[in-house]
Amino acid sequence: MADLLAIQDLEVRLFDRSGVVLAVRDVSLTIGEGEVVALVGESGCGKSVTALAVLRLLPTDARISGSVNFAGRDLLKLPLKDLRAVRGRDIAMVFQEPMTSLNPSFTIGNQIGEVLRLHRGLRGKAARDRAAELLSLVRIGAPEERLRSFPHQLSGGMRQRAMIAMALACDPKLLILDEPTTALDVTTQAQILDIVRDLQKRLGMSILLITHDLGVVADLADRVAVMYAGNKVEDAEVHRLFAAPRHPYTAGLLRALPSRGRRAGDAQQRLVEIPGLVPVLREPLHACAFAPRCPRNTDRCAKEPPELSPCEEGHTVACFHPEPLAAAGPAR
Repeated sequence: MADLLAIQDLEVRLFDRSGVVLAVRDVSLTIGEGEVVALVGESGCGKSVTALAVLRLLPTDARISGSVNFAGRDLLKLPLKDLRAVRGRDIAMVFQEPMTSLNPSFTIGNQIGEVLRLHRGLRGKAARDRAAELLSLVRIGAPEERLRSFPHQLSGGMRQRAMIAMALACDPKLLILDEPTTALDVTTQAQILDIVRDLQKRLGMSILLITHDLGVVADLADRVAVMYAGNKVEDAEVHRLFAAPRHPYTAGLLRALPSRGRRAGDAQQRLVEIPGLVPVLREPLHACAFAPRCPRNTDRCAKEPPELSPCEEGHTVACFHPEPLAAAGPAR
């Protein structure tokens, strides 16, 4: 499978009143053509910052180093004019909260039409017809009527579908989904995931899925990259990772998932939490970031950071003492 996107040694430094935040540290990641890759981890681990760095949508004072090669071009070196042509046309992003991403002053039709005008040169009836077609594609009923609706007149699920329709307006090669089911009820979540799965198969696009919901990962992804404290700590094909997680952090995330075998009030089947807190990302790491929370840590873990290295074919992990192959996530 040819690589559509290749992130190499990505580092992102953000600035606030307290100083520098090392939000992403030497992350490398590839996405093949037609592949769905999930980037998972706790809140604050650097998932969304990694995605925003791909399109250079971070604050202007952010410092980004490394390379982001997309279809033969390094996006970090592209002039802003050329990068704007890539955004929305070749790479589209659906942001985490559609109510704040959509402009409350314009109708859904206006907002989808703007994308079509800027990137496809469509105007008037041609733009309206294409916008209605896109709403139908994401299973919004009465699309012509919905084009005249403002964001506040739509439910959360409809707003998310409208965002997906807008992202698909130019048939992007890569779709970035940042927490696509956050704040939605379970039924709506299932509908959104079904739409995304159907569209990916129908259009053959690649997807970078940003989420902390491992249930979503199991449902959609081909491959999973796990992040912790700004670093990528594990990367594997989705079924392999769920069956035999090698990093203690990944194993901890899977043990914390509810499963069909657990019964309410059963002490033997209680969810297992990961103790401790995610470290503050202000200092360079001279040890394993997960060591203070890890049941497998040794003196070596507190003295040097582990490098990402192969443990089996197609499976890499950054750990001096990985989980044995017998380790497994909860029954699905």
